[in-house]
Amino acid sequence: MKILFISDVYFPRVNGVSTSIETFRHNLQALGHTVHLIAPDYLTPSADETNIMRVPARHLPFDPEDRLMRYQWVMQHLEKLRSEQYDIIHIQTPFVAHYLGTKLARLLGIPCVETYHTFFEEYLHHYVPFAPKKVMRFVAKRFSRHQGNSLNGMVVPSHPMLHILKNYGITTHTEVIPTGIEPDSFVPGDRAAFRKKYDIPQDRPVLLFVGRVAHEKNIGFLIKIVDQVRKEISNVLFVIAGEGPAQENLKLEAKELGLLENVMFIGYLDRHTELNSCYRAADIFVFASRTETQGLVLLEAMAQGVPVVSTAELGTRDVLQEGLGVWIAQEELIDFAGKVVKMLNDAELRKDLGEAGCGYAQKWSASKQAQRMLLFYRSVLNPSELRENNGLGSIAVRKTGNE
Repeated sequence: MKILFISDVYFPRVNGVSTSIETFRHNLQALGHTVHLIAPDYLTPSADETNIMRVPARHLPFDPEDRLMRYQWVMQHLEKLRSEQYDIIHIQTPFVAHYLGTKLARLLGIPCVETYHTFFEEYLHHYVPFAPKKVMRFVAKRFSRHQGNSLNGMVVPSHPMLHILKNYGITTHTEVIPTGIEPDSFVPGDRAAFRKKYDIPQDRPVLLFVGRVAHEKNIGFLIKIVDQVRKEISNVLFVIAGEGPAQENLKLEAKELGLLENVMFIGYLDRHTELNSCYRAADIFVFASRTETQGLVLLEAMAQGVPVVSTAELGTRDVLQEGLGVWIAQEELIDFAGKVVKMLNDAELRKDLGEAGCGYAQKWSASKQAQRMLLFYRSVLNPSELRENNGLGSIAVRKTGNE
């Protein structure tokens, strides 16, 4: 099969969508299929630019990390794209990529599917603060419904997100397919070397967050947790690995709480060279996002044997199972901080929980998820044929319930 991915983001822009694209590209290709990608040009290449069409793009004033691709530039290369004879287009983001993908699908006469990576109902109001939250939620719902029903198929990373989209009125054939964990995520990182590099004492208790430093990630709540925890463990350190639009506000919040010695921002890390060691250097991975459609970083932390304290909201409810690498906490200071303190004070408990989490993470195979994606593509390409073969074309119906 020959597949064309289209996305408004990709490496070197670091986020969960970029990671998901890279993971599926790698595993689909390993299964013998060809995957091309259309993505913005950041004027800095990623580690591997094979089969990537980089589109000239301009900066966005409200979000300097991202780019707006030139739609017409791609359309000028229509004949080249036609000559590739793609079987299916897979859109990864809902901005220029969505309208470009649906247009190309019509012109090339092939199906078009899209992954719904981001819960925009709880996202947009952070970036358009002058508009009422209720208005932005209404806009996000209508926007998502209109886009979803213009497709031949949709992919969502979790069942809670699927139920939300169905409630929006999206009737498109939909499958729940999370992003899997690559074998490299299980290669043990170097805890001691990472701590030495960042001048963190080897015995200092460390909490870790990895991800985009954005408002919707609820990192401000985690900083309040650190303030609560230090009342009992004064030298606790909270490491934030990532960058994003909320960073300056969070630094100010840490300063106002007198936490400058307890919070460390270290920016983005190369996931292929340093990220495993970053996870491994932590005693506990902490997470409290309300808007995750999956929460891949939770599984990456578990793959390194690091125990997790996290809320279980939206997509993370699909990922987290109490006792399997995680203690699930309420988004409430006393409950969350109490679990963190108890875990920090018990090394044997952390070890046992970390081992359980590592075993659990191994079930989330990236290769297996790529195979499921291929089955989904085939159900879109040949729905009647698959329905005749033991009901395989009825994936959307079978997947709407809890598993």
